[in-house]
Amino acid sequence: MLIGISGTLSSGKTEVARYLTFQGFKLIKYEPNDLKNGYPILNTPESEEITQEMEQLVIKHYSHMEHYKTFTNLDQLLEFVTLNWRENYVITHIEDISMLRILQKRPFFLHISTDAPMALRFKRSHIPEIEEFIRQNDELLFNNVSPLLEINNQAQIKIINTSTSIKDLFIKLSELNLLNPTRLRPSWDSYFMRLADLAALRSNCMKRRVGCVIVRENRVIATGYNGTPRHLTNCNEGGCKRCNKGFGSGSSLSTCLCLHAEENALLESGRDRIRDDSVLYCNTCPCLTCSIKIVQSGIKEVVYAQSYSMDSESHKVMSEANIIIRQFQPPIDGIFI
Repeated sequence: MLIGISGTLSSGKTEVARYLTFQGFKLIKYEPNDLKNGYPILNTPESEEITQEMEQLVIKHYSHMEHYKTFTNLDQLLEFVTLNWRENYVITHIEDISMLRILQKRPFFLHISTDAPMALRFKRSHIPEIEEFIRQNDELLFNNVSPLLEINNQAQIKIINTSTSIKDLFIKLSELNLLNPTRLRPSWDSYFMRLADLAALRSNCMKRRVGCVIVRENRVIATGYNGTPRHLTNCNEGGCKRCNKGFGSGSSLSTCLCLHAEENALLESGRDRIRDDSVLYCNTCPCLTCSIKIVQSGIKEVVYAQSYSMDSESHKVMSEANIIIRQFQPPIDGIFI
């Protein structure tokens, strides 16, 4: 595994890397010719002084870690981590978006970002003037070539580090379980639930977005999302008066024209394609009406993410039909310390 860390100035990147070295990770540094110890060389009269100061800080921060390997060529770094992908490495201060895009192609790469309130980051830094800190912060965040803001937004795990205690930070990092292999390759549950979430984006229902996926032997046989039937005006265009009037959850369902995501998926798959080993994934717990249809179709298992107002009734019906019901719990992808 290779973990790459990006983050704002003095947000805790080095401490996250230090935690990982305690977990057996080896530190990698990338220093191309236009960077100095992982920091961009600033085109300002003070750049030489700033760079020297950062060099001393880097030496101080990394002195307590194991010996680290430095690369000045990205191709060499990629070759090294690819050949040694079974070992664990960490690289900090990712501030080159082209480098990030290349690393993202590797199936063993995990991207973490760190951030913290600016007042706290300034207090942590060794920059004496707040104006200079803000200037350097903005130079990194909104750089025309490699904006750190865009780099951080692409992280799979986001850490907001408001702690003043390294111990508390390390405890929270341990709760993330960064070495979980599903961080790199999603489990089947995660994979199919993401597909259900993606299907939900096509929903036109004014009440809520719901997506559904029906699977057999880990193969998708149908997807569905909620909204008015084909050839009728979309719900978000006024096609369903009930949804557009904003009735409470579960009320006036008899006047609703919208098909539920589960109904659409069941209609798409057809009874002949559903077997006793079929699994239905839905990002919201099925309602009572859909639960009855799920039972009749022969679905073996239902996996859902969000709760719904009819959970108890739905669970009762499906449990009586010996359908396995599970609520999906995604891995933690962020912490606020």
